[in-house]
Amino acid sequence: MEAKDYYDILGAPEDASQPELERLYKHLAKQHHPDRGGHAEDMKTINEAYRVLGNEFTRRAYDARRKRAVDLANAVSPPAFPRSPLIPNTVQGRFIKAIFNLVSGLILLFLISLVYVRFMWPIFLFAVFVVLLGVWKLHQAIVFTRKALPHTHVLHRYVWAQEFAFWCLVATGAYMTYLIIAAL
Repeated sequence: MEAKDYYDILGAPEDASQPELERLYKHLAKQHHPDRGGHAEDMKTINEAYRVLGNEFTRRAYDARRKRAVDLANAVSPPAFPRSPLIPNTVQGRFIKAIFNLVSGLILLFLISLVYVRFMWPIFLFAVFVVLLGVWKLHQAIVFTRKALPHTHVLHRYVWAQEFAFWCLVATGAYMTYLIIAAL
């Protein structure tokens, strides 16, 4: 189970003062209270975060646990695959990787459909796989971007609309690709 980041939930920096935490809590409580149209689960999460961070003793214990967890995670082992120095693991880097996969798969798909011969079906399937991998990576980049935003950002409320728009664009793109390949 993943530990919750209470600072992120309240939208507070780690060095925030107690009055600042209280101010942020009251603002979020007013915004997300179920009597004002908010969700009860969001309010429970906000209350839990303030219960931990609002008390000096529990805040110090929480900070110590977080520091220990980070130190332990860094000390366990190096990553299995080292990070690429050319494309960093940022929002832009993830989008670049996803678009590269998608475009290279589409180019391969169009080239194969232009010179299609009966024995080329495995390469055609590989091109379809690369395109699907690009779509999956693009979706993961969008999810990563959404998670990188503060918890109070408006995009956290309309996840269903983002997902609907993304999959509508994917379906439209797939249909347009089919029409282009069929015309060739």
